[in-house]
Amino acid sequence: MKIRDKILIQKFYVIVFNGIFLALGLMLLMFGLWLLLDRSNFFSVLLSSGENQLVPYISCILLGIGSAITFTSALGFLGSVLEIKRLLVTYMSFQILVFVTQMAILVLIFVKKEEVHNQWNNRIDEVISEYGNESLAEQEPVWNILNAVQHKMECCGRYNITQWERNKNKDNSTQIPCSCTKSGLKKWFCNVSRDSTYSMGCEEHLSKWFENNILILTAISISLLITQVLLITLTGQLLRNIRKNNIWPNES
Repeated sequence: MKIRDKILIQKFYVIVFNGIFLALGLMLLMFGLWLLLDRSNFFSVLLSSGENQLVPYISCILLGIGSAITFTSALGFLGSVLEIKRLLVTYMSFQILVFVTQMAILVLIFVKKEEVHNQWNNRIDEVISEYGNESLAEQEPVWNILNAVQHKMECCGRYNITQWERNKNKDNSTQIPCSCTKSGLKKWFCNVSRDSTYSMGCEEHLSKWFENNILILTAISISLLITQVLLITLTGQLLRNIRKNNIWPNES
């Protein structure tokens, strides 16, 4: 096969895999924006309030990587289509840099997963203790989302209904959140019998939601790593073949 034909085939595959790389990068970008801006997301609201501002940091990392991938993809498209040597070399350098960063993020996900989960559980316990406190009106959006979770999932408290006994903001010890019942009342607490309340805790549902999102993020990261290995290999071969053929039409 002629070198020029090899170059055309390699350019095609670089463009195809670069498109996949861009799509995965945009998914990371959207994931970061979703965490940062979605105020109906219990995880985001919960860990964006209180002492641990964890979600903004995670969002900024995802937005930074997503933006870097978008920029790198643009270099790849231009370098491969126009066969510009400097752009292809720069593209490979950025690919290696993003690859190392992605590896670090993947390791961080596995190392810090339990820590984040524990912080989340501790924050839920804190919210349950503060729930209904008139002096903490700024926390009402968090309480409303907790109500929505309990009502929709038909659960009460993190581990079970007895957790609400720790809450000191009730008028009497027998009250529980209205969202722990089938009541449609828009109040913080209701006087109802235990027989008409949701007895199961929400931890199982919330943990499943957390694990599913970790799996999605991990799958995107692994897909990016595989795509980057292919792109770095293909770009290296493309550069070698262009050098052999001494074709630099856009090189000054």
